[in-house]
Amino acid sequence: MQKPTVHLHDYNPKWEVQYEYEKDRIVEVIGDKVIAIQHIGSTSIRGMQAKPIIDIMIGVHELAEVTHFIAPLSKIEYEYVPKPEFTERKFFRKGRWGKGTCHLHICKFNSNEWMEKLLFRDYLRTHSQVADEYATLKQELASNYQFDRATYTKKKEPFIQAIIKKAKLELRRE
Repeated sequence: MQKPTVHLHDYNPKWEVQYEYEKDRIVEVIGDKVIAIQHIGSTSIRGMQAKPIIDIMIGVHELAEVTHFIAPLSKIEYEYVPKPEFTERKFFRKGRWGKGTCHLHICKFNSNEWMEKLLFRDYLRTHSQVADEYATLKQELASNYQFDRATYTKKKEPFIQAIIKKAKLELRRE
């Protein structure tokens, strides 16, 4: 099996349309269990280059509920992917490994995981200079780690954590 590569694409307004389509399908099969659903990741930031994978986050009451979602989500092509390193969320993928079209992250609503993903997204949406810095970092990493998606992802983490910390500080001051 070939390792997934990193290919960034220019922002595409169809990503928002794709998110809305997937959101409607997800709500159709597990809607009564969904507290909230959000478009996250780089495809949710207007103007941002991104891997063309729509990241969707669902907030639920308890992670234990997720075992009941595996069968309904499989009917709309989402495969549960156990990831022991994800302690605060569950992960589903639509599309084959390395060629997926959507990633679905399910976490406890208003948990640290939930809040940090939204803080990062919203900070980039409202701070264009920081979004530009992140875009530059992603381009450099995509160039350096085109054939090593795991390292590409890992190398973005310090920047992401620094922005989350900055966003939390700004919230406390408000």
